[in-house]
Amino acid sequence: MGIPAAHYFDSPPRHYRFYDLAVNIFIVVLLISNLIGAKICAIGPFRIAGAQLLFPITYIFGDIFTEVYGYAGSRRAIWLGFLASALMAVMGVVVVALPPAPDWPNQRAFEIVFGTVPRMVAASLLAFWAGEFANSYTLAKMKVWTQGKALWTRTIGSTAVGQLVDSTVIMVLAFGGREPWPTIGNLIISGYIGKVLYEAAATPLTYWVVNTLKRAEGVDVYDRRTNFSPFGRGTKGEEFVNLSRTNVPVSQ
Repeated sequence: MGIPAAHYFDSPPRHYRFYDLAVNIFIVVLLISNLIGAKICAIGPFRIAGAQLLFPITYIFGDIFTEVYGYAGSRRAIWLGFLASALMAVMGVVVVALPPAPDWPNQRAFEIVFGTVPRMVAASLLAFWAGEFANSYTLAKMKVWTQGKALWTRTIGSTAVGQLVDSTVIMVLAFGGREPWPTIGNLIISGYIGKVLYEAAATPLTYWVVNTLKRAEGVDVYDRRTNFSPFGRGTKGEEFVNLSRTNVPVSQ
């Protein structure tokens, strides 16, 4: 079933043309979403945090990394994003704590933007880490189950899993013991539905980016024997389809 085994070659050295660029864009989007997250925006009767405009895009990137470069490529991007976010949070705390110059009047504004509550920082980082890995794992498994077809099922399906983990972890850790559980449940459900709908609406763009990158890189990755540990290393177990040597179509 699926693509003949002769078309696979095991974990050759790969020098992707666009992977590093995609990771850089992913980290920039992630950090900016953290910085703008404090503002509450009014769109008609709705109220949304600034981060909700950008943060769901990080899950789209997670889908792209896993679909094009495999779970190992996504794992590396997630860890880099996690470390960048942690560094920004730590430096924000340090710089806010440093005494301002007597003639500098913007300390309060700086605290609003960069000041962080340790509990919120821990909740946010853990939620990002767990949600992104759940997203990538689900997509990698679904790609094997669907034999690389029906990309929309795994982009939406993986986001449904990853965002559920993300929304649950951050709301429980951030507000558990401080807010009533019905309120926490409402926050989880409201945020979750919005993020999944965001992903569904972005499906055409995801298709275009995935297919463009697969053609440009000339490769498609299936995680059939991959080590899915978040702490694993390397690409052992991945199977590569060399699109430049076969007539295998990209994701449909």
